[in-house]
Amino acid sequence: MFMGTYQHTLDTKNRLIIPAKFRNQLGDAFVITRWMDHSLRAYTMRGWQDFSAKINALPETNAKARQFKRFVFGGALEVEFDKQGRVNLSQTLREYANIDKDVTVFGLGDDTFELWSAEKWQAYEEETAENFDDIADGLEDLGF
Repeated sequence: MFMGTYQHTLDTKNRLIIPAKFRNQLGDAFVITRWMDHSLRAYTMRGWQDFSAKINALPETNAKARQFKRFVFGGALEVEFDKQGRVNLSQTLREYANIDKDVTVFGLGDDTFELWSAEKWQAYEEETAENFDDIADGLEDLGF
């Protein structure tokens, strides 16, 4: 399970160290794609296969489904670790997530974790902390 928050820095070749606790669960390769809130989402290969199946099941005749599919698959990149446990973040992914140097990596449970610009994550986290009670109250409608 992917849990916790980690701070890392891109090196001069735009390589990012993935936390060791995450690497142990990922195997040799995993997928990173563009996600909501101008963040990046990473999936285990199994998680990516499950998620891809859901996207591919969306109706092709629905315009929003086509947009979502194009955006997610068009931004997806299968990455592999180098000997030091780093992955290369493409320019497209870095630009989308506004990642210049400092990166926050945090777990989201079974098959995914996210990567954010450290600056954007700090602002997002502060805002979420301010509204956490209201956010939690709204989860009742979702069956939580």
